Amino acid sequence: MTACNPQLNLQGRGRLKRIVDFLNEAGMLRLTPRTGYQFLGTGNENVAEHSFRTAIIGYVLARMAGADPSRTAMLCLFHDFHEARIGDFNYVNRIYNTSKPRDAVVHAAEGTGLEVDMLEFWDDLEASQTSEAQLAHDADQLDLILNLKRELDLGNKYAGKWMESALERLRTEEGRELARTIAETDHTDWWFLGPDRAWWERKNGNE
Repeated sequence: MTACNPQLNLQGRGRLKRIVDFLNEAGMLRLTPRTGYQFLGTGNENVAEHSFRTAIIGYVLARMAGADPSRTAMLCLFHDFHEARIGDFNYVNRIYNTSKPRDAVVHAAEGTGLEVDMLEFWDDLEASQTSEAQLAHDADQLDLILNLKRELDLGNKYAGKWMESALERLRTEEGRELARTIAETDHTDWWFLGPDRAWWERKNGNE
């Protein structure tokens, strides 16, 4: 197969053109499925959906931990950006497939003026030495744990096994504390327990 240089024909494009390219690439995350759910048997989401809630979780965890919430949220927001180019590799895929995620980040950011920030986010996450990076890793797992708890509540017994594995990957006490609470909280409580019981007993909005 002929070698491919994905940046060769993009050289010389102006910065604004490259920023638009970057934003269009970000949009691909809406169309990139998270592939692990095919093994779980239920549930689905795309990478953009996952990244959005992961960023919120990261912000919350950082507030709990006294770390930098904004930086943690940004690490979370961009943690899977490379998957716009390489796709989402689940744990079975990774046995057989290799990729160059850092190269994907370099190529995505080239010519946008975002190169320094994007690579700094990537390298911080990979090194996982800062509190924010460790919290971002936990936020990634906690988003999965929330999804697994929903599937478990809906009757998929295998989701419980997956949760056990995800819990072992948590790195911070704040992450473990939040995960314990997720495990004991019905995923519908936030909306079902709010109204008085009489609200649910109404018919057609009438008493």
